[in-house]
Amino acid sequence: MEKDDTARLVSEAVTNGFRSIDTACQPKHYNEAGVGEGWVTAAEQLGLNRSDFYLQTKFTDISGQDKDNIPYNTAQPIEEQVRESLEVSLKNLQTDYLDALVLHSPFPTIEKTIEIWRVMEAFVDSGKVHKLGISNIYSMEKLQQLYDSVRIKPSVVQNRFRIETKFDTSIRIFCKAHNISYQSFWTLTANRKALRSPGIVKLAHGKGLTPQTLMFAFMMTLGHSPLSGTKNEDHMIEDVAIAQRIVDGEQILTEDELNEIGGQLGLLQVDLSSKW
Repeated sequence: MEKDDTARLVSEAVTNGFRSIDTACQPKHYNEAGVGEGWVTAAEQLGLNRSDFYLQTKFTDISGQDKDNIPYNTAQPIEEQVRESLEVSLKNLQTDYLDALVLHSPFPTIEKTIEIWRVMEAFVDSGKVHKLGISNIYSMEKLQQLYDSVRIKPSVVQNRFRIETKFDTSIRIFCKAHNISYQSFWTLTANRKALRSPGIVKLAHGKGLTPQTLMFAFMMTLGHSPLSGTKNEDHMIEDVAIAQRIVDGEQILTEDELNEIGGQLGLLQVDLSSKW
């Protein structure tokens, strides 16, 4: 989204039913302060409280920042950069705690990743953060090493959902086994060709859905949380509606239909064993 539009779009999303928000302390790609303004404005208008929302943001290392607009002092040790980034996020998001803090990507070595994770663990101990997570981790070996080495286990894994990484099959199964929320991004963007296929279009239309909301239903039926970045209000309404149907326990897709969609995407049937 255009960063100048962030506050308006977040407010619009909340007004249309969104209650979970993902962002990052990374001015290069995110307007975190705009997110804060947006959810607070909508909450005030709707009479909602902070506890009605799930707010999640990320610590982004220097390598992922715009060198001319880094939100923390890079002259200080990395541990202090992480602490300052958290304080900036809390201020930007107008909150005194985060539901989740996600490491935007692993560091080049597992040792450094664990070192930074231990700094983040102190945030949970202090009550400023409730859960920890990691994004852009496509190695099952690295995820296993992280999980085995830390005191506070990851509660969130956020990855691109695409064929190039075999749809994170082993990672998704690991997440299910360890009660980790698998959050997918690029869920629609990376799978445009499959979503245009006649089989998926026919299946979606037969259920009164779009191929996009069918894809979200597919992911949520498997127990995952697909992230939506839509700027279109009609799509916001559609995304909330399909999520609510799943939450309410409606079985939108049969096992055979899950397999059919998986086949169109390029998933093997065994991949669907990650279903909750």
